[in-house]
Amino acid sequence: MAHRLQIRLLTWDVKDTLLKLRHPLGEEYATKARAHGLEVEPSALEQGFRQAYRVQSHSFPNYGLSHGLTSRQWWLDVVLQTFHLAGVQDAQAVAPIAEQLYEDFSRPCTWQVLDGAEDTLRECRSRGLRLAVISNFDQRLEGILGGLGLREHFDFVLTSEAVGWPKPDPRIFQEALRLAHMEPVVTAHVGDNYLCDYQGPRAVGMHSFLVADPQALDPVVRDSVPKEHILPSLAHLLPALDCLKGSTPGL
Repeated sequence: MAHRLQIRLLTWDVKDTLLKLRHPLGEEYATKARAHGLEVEPSALEQGFRQAYRVQSHSFPNYGLSHGLTSRQWWLDVVLQTFHLAGVQDAQAVAPIAEQLYEDFSRPCTWQVLDGAEDTLRECRSRGLRLAVISNFDQRLEGILGGLGLREHFDFVLTSEAVGWPKPDPRIFQEALRLAHMEPVVTAHVGDNYLCDYQGPRAVGMHSFLVADPQALDPVVRDSVPKEHILPSLAHLLPALDCLKGSTPGL
């Protein structure tokens, strides 16, 4: 019979798990453009960003570190391409907007803590759980978490920029286990991305939970994840931990 498992370390994704943008990205970009005398539709910027981010991530993964880029330059290039795709051809006019957006997205006030996140982190710590972050974020994350009052909950914050490997690369999870001096079987990861936050940690023997509305999930994903591993909200995490049975996680 499977025994109830005692998890000792919880690692966390950040964006759309603990934090989200205070305003939609297209609106943020359009507001900054307007302040510089450019009128661009938020929807066009939102669409342009999705395309620019996808292409940049494919061409220069993990902020282009292996290509000699800095994360700052990587993001500035994404913003320039976003406006280009939205119909703004004057790169010189966009350059100061890109600089301003980079600074704005570094500020805690641009972000907000998701409902239930702080209460869940506090309750986890009261139970004696150790907490850490594993995020495909850049160097700005520490300051954002600190400004929002969340940094104090975590033993360490591990970003893909700092370690050199983005999720779901197994090495970023292995590095977290090394820093925490923990075995994977007593560790669980929490996040909202199926590949990065659910499958990635399980590939190194960790447990994992997917924060998602079950009805909004792709049916293939929904059918491949046991329902007890899907968290419709962070309030479901602690009961899910209580029900976690001892076994070696599968892929």
